[in-house]
Amino acid sequence: MRRFGTRIVRLTGLLSAACALALSAQSAGAAEPGDGFQVERYEVALRPDLATTAISGSQAIELVATDPDLRQIVFSPNALEIGDATLGGSPIPVVSNESGIAFTLPRPLAVGEAVRLEFTMRGFPARGVTAVPNGIYTGYFGCDWMVCLQNSPGDKADLQLDLFLPDGATSLGVGKQVETVELPGDLTLHRWGSDWPTSPYLFGFAAGQFPQLDVETPQGTLSYLNATGDPAELADLFAQTPEMVAFFSSRAGLDLPAGAYAQLLVPGRAAQETMSFSLIGLGELEREREDPSSAWIIAHELAHQWWGNLVTTQTWRDFWLNEGFATYMVAAWEQHRFGEAAYQQELDVFRKRRKQLQELGWDKPLTWDGAYPSLGHRRAVQYSKGALFLAQLREDIGDAAFWEGVRAYTRAHAGGTVTSRDLQSAMEQVSGRDLEPLFAEWVYGFAEDESD
Repeated sequence: MRRFGTRIVRLTGLLSAACALALSAQSAGAAEPGDGFQVERYEVALRPDLATTAISGSQAIELVATDPDLRQIVFSPNALEIGDATLGGSPIPVVSNESGIAFTLPRPLAVGEAVRLEFTMRGFPARGVTAVPNGIYTGYFGCDWMVCLQNSPGDKADLQLDLFLPDGATSLGVGKQVETVELPGDLTLHRWGSDWPTSPYLFGFAAGQFPQLDVETPQGTLSYLNATGDPAELADLFAQTPEMVAFFSSRAGLDLPAGAYAQLLVPGRAAQETMSFSLIGLGELEREREDPSSAWIIAHELAHQWWGNLVTTQTWRDFWLNEGFATYMVAAWEQHRFGEAAYQQELDVFRKRRKQLQELGWDKPLTWDGAYPSLGHRRAVQYSKGALFLAQLREDIGDAAFWEGVRAYTRAHAGGTVTSRDLQSAMEQVSGRDLEPLFAEWVYGFAEDESD
């Protein structure tokens, strides 16, 4: 709760000028998820069924009103049964449908007022929970197995996650495993707690009978876990991870967030980061093992621990700051480990993807926030073009200034959220140059004019 008081001061200061605009938000129509409040802390207690993926448990949410006369608190929809809701210990109504999970308040809240919402939940998550031979893992859709705000990357909050698991189970969660407590009925409590405020789309956990190998490095503890159900040489599959961690830590100017990182080997082609661990599909690793200089999935998901997770885009409009950075860091790693030819080969892949879009007449600025016709179009812009822009920026201002800027940007915004202007400011300060023309060409385009 260290940041609770400071956040209230920050919120009230920022919002005082916006009260007149926000006043009509509640009366203009049904509230949307996230309207009128800021979550400070989620506390989740779950008993997941490792055989069926059903979950049951309870949750508490500490939040602060940011709009005047707040009358309803709405979170992202999910398929769980939500009940026994209370606010400050008093029962309140809750309605859950496809529009969201809405808690109606017994009285309006004033700007800056802090409250604690509590409720129970149970059911089968519609998405985001996957069964493996000896357990389960979650991916991306954190707000399907708990109540939170799925599409609000800038709404970072603390998370305490209590998992009640069968004795002998292994678990992964957000941040650090704070404690384990043996309980009656062959159960063990696994308590996880975030070290940094975290975006809800990065919430995740895994639980089951997973073989595990721990490796100590100067930057933190690495854990490799096998959830495929088949034997696997974890040390061999993840042999490059320690050197990658050292490289990314040096480029970020920070060691591993929380001092630890886990890679969960799963069946298929999964490739996804959470705040403290990544899902690594065995199919992806087998495809890459023919060319050790690629190691794309391991490097990309690891890079997100700094760029995307620790430093997170404030809105989806600047999502290239997450994905363009992680994509570029793969190329930078290959340059460091395998030489200039490997670096240029990776950039050539990005150039080809961008050229394909240009030939279709569909090249967009990195901060373009319109509708993409396909996931491939989105990735060609936010991943490939984002990486190419960072390569161009590095070429323009030089290696020393570029990496100094990356470190300054990462350190300054660790645990927080960013926009493209934050990166531009960091790079201008270290290089002593006006980078507006370069950022206008690649990053803002017409999108920046539309926001003014």
